[in-house]
Amino acid sequence: MLLTKCAPAGINDPVKVRAQAERDSKEMFAVIKTGGKQYKVAVDDIVVIEKLHEEAGAKISFDDVLMTGEGDAVKIGTPTVKGASVTAEILEQRRARKILVFRKRRRKNSRRKNGHRQHETVVKITGIKG
Repeated sequence: MLLTKCAPAGINDPVKVRAQAERDSKEMFAVIKTGGKQYKVAVDDIVVIEKLHEEAGAKISFDDVLMTGEGDAVKIGTPTVKGASVTAEILEQRRARKILVFRKRRRKNSRRKNGHRQHETVVKITGIKG
């Protein structure tokens, strides 16, 4: 019996990749800045960002919108787009997976092992204005 390896259906299929790219190019998107990082978001996206000091279920608004676009119409801010905002809802506050920090000084029998878990906020984008 001869077994052949093949990729699951849909992976690297040029027709599906092109269709997804066309769908993505037509929907409205924005580039927001929060927590010292930039995120490209669209409506109904779920994004994990740096911790915000709000409760789960709260509605928030990001006013640092660096760029907005829909299809070929793109607005680039200097540094932000005037009047643009992105609204979102906080889904949960959580901590990321643990990162182990291990320090060793060779030949001195000196070792330190620490762990670190970063606080993060999960938000769902509900609207883009501008």
